[in-house]
Amino acid sequence: MILYFSGTGNSAYLAKRIAEATGDALCFINDCLKRGEAFSDNTQTRLIFVLPTYAWRIPRVVEEWILTSAFARNAEAYFVMNCGDSIGNAPKYVKKLCEKKGFPCRGCAEIVMPENYIAMFSAPDSENARKIVDKARPKLEDVIARILKDQPLAEERTTFLGALLSGPVNKLFYCFAVHDRKFRVDEKCIGCGKCEKTCPLNNITLKEKRPSWHRHCTHCMACITACPTGAIEYGKKSVGQPRYRCPYEE
Repeated sequence: MILYFSGTGNSAYLAKRIAEATGDALCFINDCLKRGEAFSDNTQTRLIFVLPTYAWRIPRVVEEWILTSAFARNAEAYFVMNCGDSIGNAPKYVKKLCEKKGFPCRGCAEIVMPENYIAMFSAPDSENARKIVDKARPKLEDVIARILKDQPLAEERTTFLGALLSGPVNKLFYCFAVHDRKFRVDEKCIGCGKCEKTCPLNNITLKEKRPSWHRHCTHCMACITACPTGAIEYGKKSVGQPRYRCPYEE
């Protein structure tokens, strides 16, 4: 079973490529979160989690969802994490999560994909994004080959900086940066409701055909990048910047 969370398409792309090679079924965690449902299946003995990197660890909403979900007791867990630069020391925290759930951990792989966190960084245009995704394919193929051979994923190199980023910086980031107060909508809004539909946490509602955010945001950037008219902004940082969607998931 491949379980994936995706705001802008990077994890969705990787998950679908892995599924094509392994034949594993797909579970879209966003849909589960939107319905308020945990996972419950005691027949799946191979779990492949394909996730984005939020502040150098797996997203907190996903970790909480995994902890409340029910899996087979003998399930082995692979973690495939995509990032714009580095996953930091995320494997350490993945191992701790696996220990809590009783999973034998089969490794945590880092795959560099196009930057999509436009609340803080600039995203590439479509042409450069395709080049980055194409460059990531050898690493993805290695991950797939190891899964098919029932081998653990290659150990990622950890550094002091990575430990710092995944530890105290992660905590500070969630305390001070992960909020929805800077989201706003301008006159280009057509009231289509796509932002409301795409939000995995039901954090957006339309009032008089204009979106409102309700302080339960995980910064997945799904709403701002899914807006068909580019009407949603995040403070001044997103103004004039490309709205990133994985070019192979459009």
